[in-house]
Amino acid sequence: MSFLIKELPMEERPRERFKKYGVKALSNEELLSILIRTGTKNKSVKDLSTDILKIIKIHDFSSIDYSYLKSIKGVGEVKAISILSAIEFGRRVLTKEDLVLQIKESLDIYNLVKDELENELQEKFVAIYLDTRKFVIAKKVIFIGTVNSSNVTARDVFREAVKCNAASMIIVHNHPAGSVVPSYQDVYLTNEFIKLGKMMGILVIDHLIIGKNKYYSFLESNGDMFA
Repeated sequence: MSFLIKELPMEERPRERFKKYGVKALSNEELLSILIRTGTKNKSVKDLSTDILKIIKIHDFSSIDYSYLKSIKGVGEVKAISILSAIEFGRRVLTKEDLVLQIKESLDIYNLVKDELENELQEKFVAIYLDTRKFVIAKKVIFIGTVNSSNVTARDVFREAVKCNAASMIIVHNHPAGSVVPSYQDVYLTNEFIKLGKMMGILVIDHLIIGKNKYYSFLESNGDMFA
């Protein structure tokens, strides 16, 4: 039988301490205890939180892998989902992402996606949809995994563009290893999407590769591709 937070002595309950002293007074273990809610058959929720934080340092949570997290004894699927969802929610709150942002240069795109993509352990393919004045309408994750023409389908990318009535789009993906040098597949994919965009009347105006604290813009490096 799992131990609930409410089964702890009153003075040790994180929620009670939260109400009395405020969120900033809580330790990392207490914050994590509130998130995961229950312990295990043989371990209280606070002890489990302490164990987790011994395995994963607080600053490493931003890049922790779901499979690894849920494999930790006492965590499992539900707690792993709760933890990662809270991390992502916090990231979105703190990210200065403004969907009325107007894209004027490639750096604007980089600033929009860098917090989301720089620490990703897998490749993530994102499409940013713009109106006729290049204001951001929507940003959608299209695919997670190795980015190539066989698994990033034009149907998925352009279907979202049609749904939000986009006039143009920017495609973005990250290189987890940190390098931003385009691969042959990256160049091929860019050319294919540019061609398809012209056919569909929804122009692809740039493709960014995100690395560690840097990016590569196909428009900046080879603008003739988009002519």
